[in-house]
Amino acid sequence: MSQRIDENLFTGPIGAEYRMLELICPNAALLARRVAERVAHWREGVALEVLEIGCGTGVSTLPLLAGRDDLHVTAIDSAAKMLDQARSHLADFVAAGRAQFVEADALAYLRGLPAASVDVVSSNYAVHNFLDDYRREFLAEIFRVLKPGGIFVNGDRYAMDDRAAHLSATQAEVRSWFAKLGTIGRYDLLEDWVAHLFSDESPEHVMYLAPALERMTAAGFADVRVEYREGVDTLLTAVKP
Repeated sequence: MSQRIDENLFTGPIGAEYRMLELICPNAALLARRVAERVAHWREGVALEVLEIGCGTGVSTLPLLAGRDDLHVTAIDSAAKMLDQARSHLADFVAAGRAQFVEADALAYLRGLPAASVDVVSSNYAVHNFLDDYRREFLAEIFRVLKPGGIFVNGDRYAMDDRAAHLSATQAEVRSWFAKLGTIGRYDLLEDWVAHLFSDESPEHVMYLAPALERMTAAGFADVRVEYREGVDTLLTAVKP
């Protein structure tokens, strides 16, 4: 995750037990698989250099690496505890030279890369955490570092443009968290996830779908498309011409 999010949560119980996200939000794992599948079918037969933004504990890095043998993943995150878990979970891939995990702020790391140096930038459940102004600069840097013909693949929470429908879906989501985490007595995690959701839904963070698509086009991307959407959970792809 980036240093521009509520880091204290990701270095606390949420970060230590991030796999609990699969319990309260099964679509996060589904999106990770869909991101990996999209990358697996991108320019098949050509070795790829992939940059993964916000790898967390490696739950989205593993399907990328398992999806095809001819890619190398540089996975970045700013939460050290989560990176430690990722390095442990994917130690074999690290030892084989197919993956490296870097503690870094997303925007700072992108700014340090040469232009047109990456084939694929992927992310899953990270970009919605960024502040809106930060996210604008972040997209511009992704466009810069991608090679011509490179692709940005993002699985994430894109808010519904219908505000009433979005509010209703968010309320239903919180109720499901109380049911799932309350049943197993994990009120500590419930408290932190609800606090984090308030951050996600704040005006400076919330990422509505239609403006996000427009921003990608304005940044120079072509063939910007929604490839999957269920509620707020969305797979977007965009290609650098």
